[in-house]
Amino acid sequence: MRTTLNITLILMAAVLIGLGIRSFRGDAARSESGERIEVFSNSLSPDEFVEEDSLAENTMPSRPPEDEAWLSRFTLTERSGKEVSSEALLGTPYVVSFFYSTCPSICVRQNQKVKELQDEFEGQDVRFVAISVDPETDTPEQLREYAARFGADPEQWLFMTGEMAYISRVGAEVFRLPVDKQFHSERFVLVDRKGQIEGFYSWPEEKQFDRLKKTIHEMLESTAKPETTAKPETTAKKES
Repeated sequence: MRTTLNITLILMAAVLIGLGIRSFRGDAARSESGERIEVFSNSLSPDEFVEEDSLAENTMPSRPPEDEAWLSRFTLTERSGKEVSSEALLGTPYVVSFFYSTCPSICVRQNQKVKELQDEFEGQDVRFVAISVDPETDTPEQLREYAARFGADPEQWLFMTGEMAYISRVGAEVFRLPVDKQFHSERFVLVDRKGQIEGFYSWPEEKQFDRLKKTIHEMLESTAKPETTAKPETTAKKES
């Protein structure tokens, strides 16, 4: 009887230890897969992506469709109804974000962050480009109403829509981020004046958001024209 009891206790202990190890490994795996990747450089090669989480494997194409070239530029419809191309944005740094207007929480906080950027850089040579990942709902009219909630300056803060399949490709191929219907990254993409990606910034992380603002300031300062002062006259008067 005692031997049977001892064996039972040993087996139970082994099971509990095994479950504990499994739980520890599971937690570690979740931590690794759930940890946000900090990316601040533009060192990505054309075929690399910023992986947001495990959904990235299912939402980003590994290569473009066989009958189409890999996207390096884009054209989308702004809330004004006018088409805006990436070429039209050249010469001005801009911050790209993905959202959808019926998102009840994350997108609201995200656009509040963009509003914070707009307020800080009001009247300065930087733009904000918000691209919808629910274009069936987010028509230009819907986007005009949505943009008004945040006091979005129509000249500085653009709200874009288009076909979902095309927007998915723009996200993955142009901006290296996973994008699908009502699925998007919590990262801002900073693009420089030449249309090159400068870096990726997770807006919920305060340090990264502050880094984004600092980098924008540096971009603007580096391209600011120096003030010109009038040179003193050096022509000597002729003696009479």
